[in-house]
Amino acid sequence: KAHGLPANYLELHYQCPDCKDTGYIGTHKCHCFKKAIVDYLYTQSNLKDILDKENFSTCSLSYYSRNHIDPLTGRSSLESMETALNVCHNFVDTFSKEFHNILLYGDTGVGKTFLSHCIAHDLLDSAHCVLYFSSFELFDFLAGSAFSRGNDAPDDEPIFDCDLLIIDDLGTELTNSFVSSQLFLCINERIMRKKSTIISTNLKLEDFSATYSERTFSRIASNYQMTKLVGKDIRIQKIFLGGK
Repeated sequence: KAHGLPANYLELHYQCPDCKDTGYIGTHKCHCFKKAIVDYLYTQSNLKDILDKENFSTCSLSYYSRNHIDPLTGRSSLESMETALNVCHNFVDTFSKEFHNILLYGDTGVGKTFLSHCIAHDLLDSAHCVLYFSSFELFDFLAGSAFSRGNDAPDDEPIFDCDLLIIDDLGTELTNSFVSSQLFLCINERIMRKKSTIISTNLKLEDFSATYSERTFSRIASNYQMTKLVGKDIRIQKIFLGGK
């Protein structure tokens, strides 16, 4: 202390005091270990760079018109986006207290992926484990886990146990019996563990059961908040606006 050093200078200091940097608490993976796994997967997907550009602070309602009316609901594009934003903000605000899932569905290019990025950004900032996959990447990963052997098999536990799993563009992958069964397994397992999931899809609800299965859609219908977006493709709008 006379030399200006803290009294605990010779004590070990851990980055994670909960597991003392071992990665395990007893026989269970520590939260720091799980987050390290997810951070690695995020690095592979380059999502962190995307979240700097796509988050709630960069959201603009100028692409949503009061005159574009959904014939099924009678609601405008602007109203649907305002509702979706409220759903997403509430999802983030109550994430640590309540178990929620969201299905974002509707037209192509109207902000479904953007909203999932907004949620991911805020939850990552609050130190939650968030894992993002396009549907193709997810089923490709699960196939590797199912059919690889030994040390070459990727660990699929983070998919079932991360705080939030985002499955983007469901329905764009090549659907077969393996994909259908793995989707049900993933959705059902996360519901059982009370781990939140966000799914975005261009599929109409009436086509969902035919594409996957009735039991999969039943799980989603009874456990997810269905949030529909309508409007004109924002990517095309930006082309006419000169990329702005």
